[in-house]
Amino acid sequence: MPRVLDDFRRTQLAIAALFCFLGFQYATWISRIPALKTSLDLSAGEVGLLLMVTGAGAAASFPLVTYLMKRLGARRLALLSGLGLVAILLALSVAPNYPVTLVILCLDGVAVGCLNVAMNAQGAALEAAHGRTAMTQLHATFSAGSFLAALVSSGMTALTSGIVTHFAAASAVLLLLLACARPRLLPDDAPAKEPAEPTAEQGEGKRRRRMARPTRVMLWLGCTMIFAEVVEGSMNDWSALYLKDVAGASAQVAPLGIAVISVVMVLARLFGDGWRSRWGDAVVVRVGSAVAGIGLALALLTGGVVPALLGFACVGLGVAAVTPCLYVAAAAEGPDALSLVAATGTTGLLVGPALIGFIAQATDLTWGMAVVAASAVIVSLCTTRLQWAPAKASSEASMKTEVAAEKGAT
Repeated sequence: MPRVLDDFRRTQLAIAALFCFLGFQYATWISRIPALKTSLDLSAGEVGLLLMVTGAGAAASFPLVTYLMKRLGARRLALLSGLGLVAILLALSVAPNYPVTLVILCLDGVAVGCLNVAMNAQGAALEAAHGRTAMTQLHATFSAGSFLAALVSSGMTALTSGIVTHFAAASAVLLLLLACARPRLLPDDAPAKEPAEPTAEQGEGKRRRRMARPTRVMLWLGCTMIFAEVVEGSMNDWSALYLKDVAGASAQVAPLGIAVISVVMVLARLFGDGWRSRWGDAVVVRVGSAVAGIGLALALLTGGVVPALLGFACVGLGVAAVTPCLYVAAAAEGPDALSLVAATGTTGLLVGPALIGFIAQATDLTWGMAVVAASAVIVSLCTTRLQWAPAKASSEASMKTEVAAEKGAT
């Protein structure tokens, strides 16, 4: 394999280790919620607040992430936030009471927000540096990390009911992933040095930069990401209940909704970069979100278990590449845009499932799921207001270009 292609693959694997890290860390502690509930003697409402405070910490991290990205760069921020998440997981295993647990999980949300922005910035930089698509496969490794954590959690639960040993073993896996990622992550640009005594004009320009408001493109990207995450979050939270209470599925069949969405989404993300290379991000996002919305709407109108599962498969297929493409578009606008889009995405994950619940309580769950379908269509419409980069060269064409460039250099 030519050296430049080898560099691309090695860097892609290093960044993938960060995505796997985040999926593994999140799924590790979320899988032991029952054990935390028992050890801290929590009510269902207190457990809900635990989950909410994590998302709130991630959503509120936007100003801090923007500052740290400019001061540290994506590489250093990713590694430091990764170490922070390891420490948080260990602290969570020995949390003495509920208030301390709330603080720990709020910090977890902040660290997740930092790593989320940093690793997506690395992925976008990799694409820009090599002219090749990679982001959807990187997002697939997040799901792979979650799946691996579920297997480890199942095995550790069978061995011990305590979480200290489990979280210690999980921390060792996380440190190994960070060690694998560190040598091959893309370097950060050297931070610009401020003059010791800025002139009046420089000081005024600095104040203007601090006070700069989000641009129109940033706002459209944030709006699009909110609705995209409403779709993903709501489908994961409500698909099983819809199958059971509305479609009439048995207790054994109801969990298949989440399985169908997850499997189809992972498979689509493995092939999504090829679609982006061939048709471009704009087509992938617009067509994909439209397929998700229309497919789910038809399933709701038809009714029944099989149409519902087919509609859920359309959602998994359609939205698989949406958020990766939005992260790439945001990264092209700069760290402020990337931080804003990540924060609004977390907001969508928080607000979406709750909104569906309120609508279902006021009407029924079919109308709640109809809002999910409408959100997917809104994503497709929002993307018409954005300027998208042209389709990247196909893998074969890109390989020939890089080989030719390397030969020319030698």
